[in-house]
Amino acid sequence: ACACAGLWNCVTINPLNIAAGVWMMLNAFVLFLCEAPFCCQFIEFANAVSARADGLRAWQKAAFYCGMAVFPVMLSLTLTTLFGNAVAFATGVLYGLSALGKKGDAISYARIHQQQRQMDEEKLTGTLEGEA
Repeated sequence: ACACAGLWNCVTINPLNIAAGVWMMLNAFVLFLCEAPFCCQFIEFANAVSARADGLRAWQKAAFYCGMAVFPVMLSLTLTTLFGNAVAFATGVLYGLSALGKKGDAISYARIHQQQRQMDEEKLTGTLEGEA
């Protein structure tokens, strides 16, 4: 979607639209390299780029993908750039959500807090008994 919208964006006279379109096609290429290296088997450095991208933390990927998607929209705010970069931005959002972690329930948090309080009270009474 990003590459097709980028190519469509380049069919204009406005230089900012052309720059945004080229950036969108570059985004699509980077996303293919990082997320689907099997689509780029003819490129010899694709596996190295994919391995390096897999080594990044989820929040780093989120910031990278969202930043890549926002830049063309800032260059040229059109429906083509918005819809074309929606997939890249959504990928960044999903990585950001995975970086936040799994949501816990209130009962387990209350139980953990109660156990910590009991351990703290036992430590406090143990030190007071040790002093007496």
